[in-house]
Amino acid sequence: MSGTTSTLDQKLRLAHTASVAVVVLGFVFIVVGVIAWIAVSMKLRAEGITVSDDAAFLQGWPVAGPLTAYAQADIINTHALAMSDGQTYAQLAQDDPRRAVVMNASFLRASLFTSVISFGIALFAIGVGVVSVLLGWVGSTLTKARGAAATA
Repeated sequence: MSGTTSTLDQKLRLAHTASVAVVVLGFVFIVVGVIAWIAVSMKLRAEGITVSDDAAFLQGWPVAGPLTAYAQADIINTHALAMSDGQTYAQLAQDDPRRAVVMNASFLRASLFTSVISFGIALFAIGVGVVSVLLGWVGSTLTKARGAAATA
């Protein structure tokens, strides 16, 4: 019986150690996600962009988050299409003088959408971290309870 108990104790210790590691990893994900969110937000805010007054939503807000970045990208597209009679960069003739402006609008939109995606990835990392902390905590609690029951 002693060999079986010893093997069970080893497995419980291993499971408990793994659970603690998952909790630590979860906190790392949360911290990295928060740092990424703050970094992207600070860089956007430093650009001094304000959502256009004719945007669909968040007019006049500083571009510093995913919703304001999306709103500004959307209105840039609206303005570019209005000035190019609904044509995209690829549809405009090579010698059309509006082509450079539409291209710049496209680059600005792509940069803003990259920020939106960065916020999404940061939020995903935070979510994975929270789930990891919860699962690790549950695993740790269960292995402690199982270990206490096995020794009783």
